Amino acid sequence: MPYRRAGRSGLDLPALSLGLWHNFGDTTPFETQRSVLRRAFDLGITHFDLANNYGPPYGSAEENFGRHMVDDFRPYRDELVISSKAGYDMWPGPYGDGGSRKYLLSSLDQSLKRMNLDYVDIFYSHRPDPTVPIEETMGALHTAVTSGRALYAGISNYSPAQTRVAQEVLADLGTPLLIHQPSYSMFNRHVEMPDAGKTDDPDATGQSLLDTVGDLGIGMIVFSPLAQGMLTDRYLDGNVPSDSRAAVGHFLKGESISETYLERARALNEIADGRGQTLAQLALTWLLRDDRVTSTLIGASSVAQLENNVQAAHAAPLTADEIAAIEPFAVDGTNR
Repeated sequence: MPYRRAGRSGLDLPALSLGLWHNFGDTTPFETQRSVLRRAFDLGITHFDLANNYGPPYGSAEENFGRHMVDDFRPYRDELVISSKAGYDMWPGPYGDGGSRKYLLSSLDQSLKRMNLDYVDIFYSHRPDPTVPIEETMGALHTAVTSGRALYAGISNYSPAQTRVAQEVLADLGTPLLIHQPSYSMFNRHVEMPDAGKTDDPDATGQSLLDTVGDLGIGMIVFSPLAQGMLTDRYLDGNVPSDSRAAVGHFLKGESISETYLERARALNEIADGRGQTLAQLALTWLLRDDRVTSTLIGASSVAQLENNVQAAHAAPLTADEIAAIEPFAVDGTNR
């Protein structure tokens, strides 16, 4: 497994990390989870990414991971990077959502208990909260680090302008901002786009998120690299399997499997086939073409799926001609 340095820090992350957003809640057999986690570690995936409300139900991914930690991974704790987040809805009432100091630090304490850990390696503010001063949110991350409950601070889903302010506030407090976690894929390219002109961001910088993290020396780890399965062979025949995410319709809708999508996905699949790759492997290799992307978060519902995706980390880099051939079909918004 190749490793990449997270910005101007001392931390290396595997090119592919394992996200526990899906497939590690109580709806997935415990032994299936165990097989995927053990195989991932054997393949050099040393980073496991969680959040307080991953499941379903909320908290169950962390609880299950805590059992795996005790059963399998306790001897290897110092070879693992484990992250969690808080910021989205977790429990009822005024203190179970958002960016307040009370919510973030209470949630972190709960996460540590669920995962049977003394500390996490990275603790994220999962989203910006416009109702809370950013100084309070970043102050909570600073406390998480200085209290020993986290080694590094991260943010997720922040705009370029918000990222710059977050970095400045944390720097003033003495805690570096290690990493940003946005969504990014061939079909979701918002991190490449300047934020100038956004009506919901009066402090827009005119920079893209990729340029911002590059300038500030912050790492980037991207989620949904396969666009919720749209950058796999799952839908290439035009059908929506009954057990697929598009059929469930939670994060991906059936109407997303449109003729426009199929034309683009099939063209990308042909390019992948010409390289001896699957469409999913090509999508991951494409993300890793940019050195500012420290790691890509993959999900896996089986060992076979995991092993297939990991091959992308060992593929030959894309040539300039291949990147140019991909460009007409890697269209932002295809997954919406």
